[in-house]
Amino acid sequence: MTDLSIQDTVEDLVDEFDLLDDWEQRYRYLIDMGKALPELPEAERTEDTRVKGCVSQVWLIEERDGEKHIFRADSDAHIVRGLAALLVRLYSGRTGEQIRSIDARDVLKRIGLAEHLSPQRSNGLASMIGRIQAAAG
Repeated sequence: MTDLSIQDTVEDLVDEFDLLDDWEQRYRYLIDMGKALPELPEAERTEDTRVKGCVSQVWLIEERDGEKHIFRADSDAHIVRGLAALLVRLYSGRTGEQIRSIDARDVLKRIGLAEHLSPQRSNGLASMIGRIQAAAG
């Protein structure tokens, strides 16, 4: 859960990625973000929690804490797991209204990753964002 505003979270991400010189370093950082993401237990890796439209296996769990949505995610692919970690950081702990106001694609452009994602990863990312937006109502 986050107490940071959306803008503060976005600025923190932009600042973190700005410290990295090139897209390869950004990919490595993204992979490290994914490694820090807690693994989902096997029992939660179900067909219901799997994100359709991703080439890699991606699972997304949404829970509620009052008005706030809490997201947990996992993937079998390092970069996709990093993207999931980034989305969890961006969206988790927010209300539905806040979630609907976040443009994750703009954030990815600002941190210099959007133009380096393969079409398959971009489609998977869109599927993850779609699941999160749908959960937000």
